[in-house]
Amino acid sequence: MGRAERLPRVVVCTGKGGVGKTTTAAALGVDAARDGARTLLMSTDGAHSLGDALGVDLRNGPAEVETRLTAEHVSAAHGLSDAWRVVQDYLIGLLDDVGVDPAIAEELTSLPGADEIAALVTLRERVRAGSWDVVIVDCAPTAETLRLLALPDSLAWHLRRWLPDGSTWRPAAAAALGLPLPGPAVLAAITRWHAQMSDLKTVLRAPGSTIRLVTTPEKVVTAEARRTWTSLSLFGFEVDAVHVNRVFPAGSEVGSEWISGWNTAQADGIREVHESFSGLPVVTMPYLPAEPIGPDALAALAESCGEVRLTGERLLREQTTPALTVRETGTGYALSLRVPFVAASDVRLGRRGDDLLIDLAGQHRVVTLPAALAPLQVSGAGVKQGRLVVTFIRTVGPDSGRVSA
Repeated sequence: MGRAERLPRVVVCTGKGGVGKTTTAAALGVDAARDGARTLLMSTDGAHSLGDALGVDLRNGPAEVETRLTAEHVSAAHGLSDAWRVVQDYLIGLLDDVGVDPAIAEELTSLPGADEIAALVTLRERVRAGSWDVVIVDCAPTAETLRLLALPDSLAWHLRRWLPDGSTWRPAAAAALGLPLPGPAVLAAITRWHAQMSDLKTVLRAPGSTIRLVTTPEKVVTAEARRTWTSLSLFGFEVDAVHVNRVFPAGSEVGSEWISGWNTAQADGIREVHESFSGLPVVTMPYLPAEPIGPDALAALAESCGEVRLTGERLLREQTTPALTVRETGTGYALSLRVPFVAASDVRLGRRGDDLLIDLAGQHRVVTLPAALAPLQVSGAGVKQGRLVVTFIRTVGPDSGRVSA
């Protein structure tokens, strides 16, 4: 496959607020660019700190930091208002028909999550432009990141029900309810958005698109990183490395009780990270004597990243163990989804038409089943060796309803 056809490597850096994910993303970006990769650093974090870390002003749009390195902060829903307006006008008309005050209708139909959607649309545009070898995304703290990454699935699922082949707008149902059908412009807008969200799912789950978890060697932070790995796996995202930031040099200032205590605590914390994320590369990054600001300081920090640096052949990394797989069995099919740190009692399943509903660790995912599985019945589910396995049988019957794993 030629360069023009290959998607760039997409790496999303996330972690608890204050762990240094922006610095980590910036260090990886500077390092990759200086190794010869055309690199884009994108920030979706409302803290606006990427420009500060790089020592450049990103308030007026993308900026060229140095040769082969561009940085950009996505913070506003540019262009989304016009795209949504045609749909909003239709919804306002529906609410007006049932007596809702126009001012309230305007507020009710404003585009939810506009900034998050803007970030996703911009990411998709940059990835599909073919101008970059690697796109590194500095995401907001963990909870916001999970909402952002789950959005393509959620929006695609809801938008699909607006399309003519869905049940929502069947003419008979619309006539019975006395509702006007959406016009061609509304359906065209929804179709376009659905296509964009579906393509974005492909981009984010393409081979080589991965998540970097950033943490510090502290129990509370590591616990959140474990939960994040579980949630990311639920949505089919591949975590390829864990960065442990702000590690004090071992044995520094011997004789200092304060430093000695931190050395001991951090050594225990690092061991816990390795145990928690067994099978993933774990890289420790030093707590520097001064804040790394500017490309030169960030490039020096990147040297500690070792084998997880985004340079050379590492940009071509292929995903070898998909988070979600489907295989045929003697009586039907088995769907397998990676769910680290999860017990069977933590999982709840349900069916709604062609969709499998999964509730896990406070997160909800709708998996639209492939054609081979959609007509089948769920016969069982369980968690084994860090994977949720749902079995489907060919027996014809009603939807399985709600099933506990």
